[in-house]
Amino acid sequence: MAYKPIESYGIIGNMYTTALVGLDGSIDWFCFPHHDSPSVFAALLDSEKGGYFQIAPLADNVTHKQLYWPQSNVLITRFLTPEGVAEVIDFMPVGLKEGEKGYHWLVRKVTVVRCCMDLRVECYPAFNYARSRHEVSLTKNGACFHTENLSLGLATEIPLQQQGNGVFGKFTLQAGESAIFVLRKLETDCDCGVPLDRDATFALFEDTVTYWRRWLSQCIYKGRWRSEVERSALVLKLLTFEPTGAIVAAPTCSLPESVGGVRNWDYRYTWIRDAAFTLYALLRIGFSEEAARFMEWISERCRDRCPDGSLQIMYGIDGRKDLSEQTLDHLAGYLGSQPVRIGNGAYNQFQLDIVGELMDSVYLYNKYGTYISYELWTQLRELLDWLSDNWERKDEGIWEMRNGQKHHVYSKLMCWVAFDRALRLAEKRSFPAPRQRWLEVRDRIYEQIMTQGWNESKQAFVQHYDSDTLDASTLLMPLVFFVSANDPRMIATLETINKQPEKGGLVYDSLVYRYNLEKTSDGLSGEEGTFNVCTFWLVEALTRAGGEDKFKLETARLMFEKMLGYANHLGLFSEEMNAGGSALGNFPQGLTHLALISAAWNLNKALGEHE
Repeated sequence: MAYKPIESYGIIGNMYTTALVGLDGSIDWFCFPHHDSPSVFAALLDSEKGGYFQIAPLADNVTHKQLYWPQSNVLITRFLTPEGVAEVIDFMPVGLKEGEKGYHWLVRKVTVVRCCMDLRVECYPAFNYARSRHEVSLTKNGACFHTENLSLGLATEIPLQQQGNGVFGKFTLQAGESAIFVLRKLETDCDCGVPLDRDATFALFEDTVTYWRRWLSQCIYKGRWRSEVERSALVLKLLTFEPTGAIVAAPTCSLPESVGGVRNWDYRYTWIRDAAFTLYALLRIGFSEEAARFMEWISERCRDRCPDGSLQIMYGIDGRKDLSEQTLDHLAGYLGSQPVRIGNGAYNQFQLDIVGELMDSVYLYNKYGTYISYELWTQLRELLDWLSDNWERKDEGIWEMRNGQKHHVYSKLMCWVAFDRALRLAEKRSFPAPRQRWLEVRDRIYEQIMTQGWNESKQAFVQHYDSDTLDASTLLMPLVFFVSANDPRMIATLETINKQPEKGGLVYDSLVYRYNLEKTSDGLSGEEGTFNVCTFWLVEALTRAGGEDKFKLETARLMFEKMLGYANHLGLFSEEMNAGGSALGNFPQGLTHLALISAAWNLNKALGEHE
């Protein structure tokens, strides 16, 4: 198998885990049973050893297409050949409890819709990131794969043959005929021979589509780019973890920021920052239940703070604190990009900004969702007390630098947000709070950013104090209401950033770098692509700066439309893009999709006021 472009995949899931399905009908990434569990299929990270599950025509001349069943996360992969047309419907049943039929199933149904077609199925699992051996046994109803810790069964009516550590089968379908494959966990040895239940899988399909449509009906967004906003919401929902309410940053690990490079990270964890932003995006368009679940998760983290009173920047989806990083040297990596990492060494970094993002999400939840409890307020108040004593420290910053701590402007900005939102919340709810102390700290931060975070010669807010390095995170200043969008310093920063890197900026035709690696070091070797989330930040900053300036609004609109054109065929975005517009980094990335929602909401509102 050859590696496919990162953007050639669709995603399915059940709020416990997800799978990536390629245009060629191959599932090349699937961790089971949870987002951060070891992989069963990981051809995405090693095309030879990683494991895969493919259904595809035997014909050579095949055109591949993918689409989602309308308003759902049920994926359709279509094969168009001179001999006929077939399609595979992939989904994971949702809304089920443990013990119910369909719980933790992965269902694949292939149907020939025109003429006749010869097809092949191949299932080659590689458990535990291809580290665990497994045994294969064939039954009259499919096949079973056994390891010491996990056993899976593949139920089907198609005769299978064993080959090596996997199975395959060849079959022919006439127009209107279908074959079904169900991958499921085996609880006992007796489950291995359980036959496929066609009626049950059909009912699960209908229930799954109904679930997604019912969920999406809560969306209150009816403006321009509605389909893109709804798809982003559906992606964000897939990234949630049903048992705890946690939200992962992305469903994959070690997809490179530069092919062949070392910037390969595991994103299957919950960053306080990303999750807080996600809560804002979902809450903004009507999804209050997810916000409530995340508040429960946050409350648990606030009750279990670090010994010094702080929060970690990220946690496991079950709330665990130890995310020690390790490399899987036996895996080749996507297109040879090593090392392949699981775990994330940044979990114990010191990043001041997370309290601000957390407080902003709590403030918005209290405003648009449900009033927070006094118990949560007391936990937050203690967190603010810790921040009062620590905000003047250096940190690694939003981008998790590995070249030493600095006074990052974005971190100080979010410290200001933390105290600003805390003061507003205390006033709104009449909560007891050390208002005078918080007010004094908030104002000191503001003055400090304005004096040490502004570079007069550069005419821009910069990455860290007393530097001349631009950073796209400063685009968030008007978005969090630190400065007016029309403030002269913010307008100047926008103009400086929105230049090509050769001219001192960070932007190539709407595509935005986090910072210029040729001008500053982040402690890592290699290159990286433009960051998709940064483009949506620039769109929103331009939108807010537009006011009555129709030109700025049109610029923002064109930039937004161009950016939508960089999504894959299903409207999904990765973390980054290379110079040719191909996807880089973990995929799909929640931070990018939530920024899309926010930019669409504000741009649509601004355009509506002028049309």
